[in-house]
Amino acid sequence: MPVSFEGHGFRFLYPENWKLEEQASENGGSVTLQSPGTGFMFVTFDRNRPAVEDVLETTLAALRDDYPELETEAVTEKIANRQARGYDVQFFSLDLVNNCWIRAFRTSRQTVLILCQVTDWEVEETEPVFRAIRASMETVE
Repeated sequence: MPVSFEGHGFRFLYPENWKLEEQASENGGSVTLQSPGTGFMFVTFDRNRPAVEDVLETTLAALRDDYPELETEAVTEKIANRQARGYDVQFFSLDLVNNCWIRAFRTSRQTVLILCQVTDWEVEETEPVFRAIRASMETVE
């Protein structure tokens, strides 16, 4: 049975066996979802409305600092009735392939960044859940 999250002008569904943590900040906040395994989703809400490209490049730069050999593919995806831009990313860590999906878009109130990550041995089970969560996302403005 899915559970509903609503906050920061945003709403989405997620599995009831996933742990959700929310943090507020001066200019928005964040939500972290942790699967029972290695998968997690991190969503940030920034009311300063930085440019999507800046948010994506900052996120990729942080990943490249830790994983210089990462592979990226630029993608677009419809999320919350908006055209989100982002990257599908793969990198090695502790002899495992890690899969990461980064998406960002702007609303009239904020810039939203979504980062999902899981190791290769759970990707077949967890990636469809990430997709379903993103598909359920909608703005509440």
